[in-house]
Amino acid sequence: MDKIVRAWVEGWVVSRGAAPPVVEPWGYTVDVGQPEHVSRHVLGMTNEAVEEATVRKVADGVTGAGVWLKVFAEPSTVGPWLGEGWWVDPEPGYLMSVPLTGAPGRAAQDGHALDVSVPDGYRLRTWSRGGVTRVLLAAPDGSWAARGQIAPTGETAVVDQIETSARHRRRGFGRLVMRTLTQAAVAQGAVTGVLGGTPDGRALYESLGWRVEATLTSAKFTGGV
Repeated sequence: MDKIVRAWVEGWVVSRGAAPPVVEPWGYTVDVGQPEHVSRHVLGMTNEAVEEATVRKVADGVTGAGVWLKVFAEPSTVGPWLGEGWWVDPEPGYLMSVPLTGAPGRAAQDGHALDVSVPDGYRLRTWSRGGVTRVLLAAPDGSWAARGQIAPTGETAVVDQIETSARHRRRGFGRLVMRTLTQAAVAQGAVTGVLGGTPDGRALYESLGWRVEATLTSAKFTGGV
């Protein structure tokens, strides 16, 4: 199975507090424990290695509403392979990775930390608990401006839930959060970053040196309801 997929799954479960992944012949099953996200099946192959027969087999085995399927191929390709009762997100996600040291725009450059200065009046707080490092950028009035978290799991670290408040976008706060998180991961020994990004987030990540490894399709079984 693809090592980037494995790293993403291992870090994601730490970040979200989900159950340890169960290894399947075709990938991984993760119990999440939420009403609309009971569990998820993540196929372990990417791009051309994704097989229609495997996707159909896994999807056909799902009988309960709230189970998600993650496939590393285009939604337009995966959608027709799924039976009735599946909702497919028409917007693709992106599995992305980056070396965390040694290149411009990444967590460190020539052995020196990149600038993560905080704008006047804003407050940046970073803390770690349960294997997850979180960053909060608070606005001068105390409301949240941006946030994110990262889960290092050995040499890899999974970036997760990067968000910027609508009131504070286009000010570089996403870059500030990303740089702060990746520096924290480097300090804990991580050398590669991995994330599952949205179309909106892709431009930010690519500006920081991340590259797309595969397109990600997200599908949810609704049970026909």
